[in-house]
Amino acid sequence: MRTRRPRHPRSESSPHVHPNAAGLDIGSDEIWACVPEDRDAEPVRSFGTFTPDLYALADWLAAGRIETVAMESTGVYGIPVYAILEAQGLRVYLVNARPLQHVPGRKRDVKDGQWMQYLHTCGLLSGSVRPDAERCAVRAYLRHRVALLAYRAAHIQHMQKARHQMNVQLTQVLTDITGAPGLAIIRAIVAGERAPVHLARFRAPRCASSTEDIAQALTGHYQPEHVFALKQALALYDVYTEQVQECDAEVERRFQAIKPVWPDELPPLNRANQHRTHHKNAPDDDARGLLYQLLGVDRVAIPGLNASTVPTILSEIGLDPWKWPNAKAFCSWLGLAPRHEISGGKVLRRSTLKTSNRAGQAFRLAAQAVSRSHNGLGAYYRRMRARLGPKAAIVATAHKIARIVYHLLTHRTAFRDLSAEDYEQRARERDLANLRKRAAKLGLTLVESPA
Repeated sequence: MRTRRPRHPRSESSPHVHPNAAGLDIGSDEIWACVPEDRDAEPVRSFGTFTPDLYALADWLAAGRIETVAMESTGVYGIPVYAILEAQGLRVYLVNARPLQHVPGRKRDVKDGQWMQYLHTCGLLSGSVRPDAERCAVRAYLRHRVALLAYRAAHIQHMQKARHQMNVQLTQVLTDITGAPGLAIIRAIVAGERAPVHLARFRAPRCASSTEDIAQALTGHYQPEHVFALKQALALYDVYTEQVQECDAEVERRFQAIKPVWPDELPPLNRANQHRTHHKNAPDDDARGLLYQLLGVDRVAIPGLNASTVPTILSEIGLDPWKWPNAKAFCSWLGLAPRHEISGGKVLRRSTLKTSNRAGQAFRLAAQAVSRSHNGLGAYYRRMRARLGPKAAIVATAHKIARIVYHLLTHRTAFRDLSAEDYEQRARERDLANLRKRAAKLGLTLVESPA
C-alpha cells in the first residue's frame, strides 16, 4: 500500500453537498482512493485490485465515515469494486469522465482521485443510471446472449463460404440456410448424401422454389476439404445454439424471480398481434407473457418491439421509469433527443449525442423494423424520411417509440395502435390548423377548395 499527501488543500469556504465523499481512480493493477483530509492521517492511499485489497479499501472508507464514493465508469475494472462497496453499505456514483478530462495538469492517478473527490463533495458530479442487482444480473445474461449470437453468426458465414467453394448455391433457392429445410440439407451433405434429387426432398411445402430448381442448385463440386470445413462449422453452430438455449433458460429463471411492478391482478393478455413477435433469434419460451406479468403492460404490442428487444430494454433501464423526471430526460439518456449547441443565440448543431447506449440501439432497431409497416409508426417514419432523410427518420421514429414506452410504464395504459390512414388524416388536420394560424397572423382567411 502506497500513500501520498495532497499538495493542494481545498478551501474551507467550498460548498459541501456531500461532506462524507471519497474519490476513486481505478486501474487494472491499482486503485487510488482519496478521502477528506480530516478523516485520516494519510487521506490518499493506493490499494491493489485483488479481492482482499478491495475489502481493505471498503473497511478503510468505513473507518473514515465515508458515505458516498465517486468513481469513473472504467469498463470491467470497476464492476467488482462497485459490487463490494455497494454490499458494504456505501453509495457509489458512476460518473462521466468528460468534466474531469479537460482540466489541465491533472492527468495522473493521484490528482484524478483528488479532483474527483473534490468535485463530488461540491455536488458537481452526477451518477449514471444503473439498475439494481437483479436487473444487472439479467443484463449480464442478455449481453452474454448477444455475444453468443455474434459468435454463432461467424460460423454461419463459415458454412456459406464452404458452400460457395463447393458451388452449392443454396441461398438462391432458400431465404435462410439456418431454417429447418436449409439445416436439414446441410446435415445430409455432411452425412455423405450427394444426390441433388434426394437433397431437394427436404424442401418445405411453402417454399417458392420448385424441387427441380433446388436440385439444380444442389448440384455442386464436392471436395473433401470443403465438406470437412462445412462439418466443423455446422458442429460449432450447434454448440452455440445449445449455449443460447441454456442462456435463455437462465434468463427466464431470473425474470421469474423478479418481483412484478404491479402486484394486483392483470387482465388477460391480448395476443391478437402475436404474429409481430416472431423472430429467428427470439427465445423459445413465452417471453411475452412473462414480461407482461412483470411490467403490467404489454410492450411487445408496440410495433417494432419483439420478445428479443423488450428484455434488452428492460435490463438496461430497469423497472423504475421515475429515475427520469420526464420523457425528455429519458430520451436524452438514450441518445435519441437532439442536443442543441447554442452560442450567441444561434443553434450551431442539432445532432444527437454519440453514445453506445444499448437500449437506444434497441429502439433504433425497432424504428428500422416499422419502416415498411402499415401503421401509424410506419407512416410517421415515411413522413420523416421525406423531410429529413433515412438516418434522421430512424432516430426520430426511435425517439417516438421511446416516448410511447415511457408513457406506458408511467401511466400503465394499454397500447392502442393507429393505422396509417388515421395517422395521415391527423397529420392533414394539423397541417390545416397551422395554415389557418399563419393566415390569421397575416390578416387572411383560409378557404378550402378541392384541387
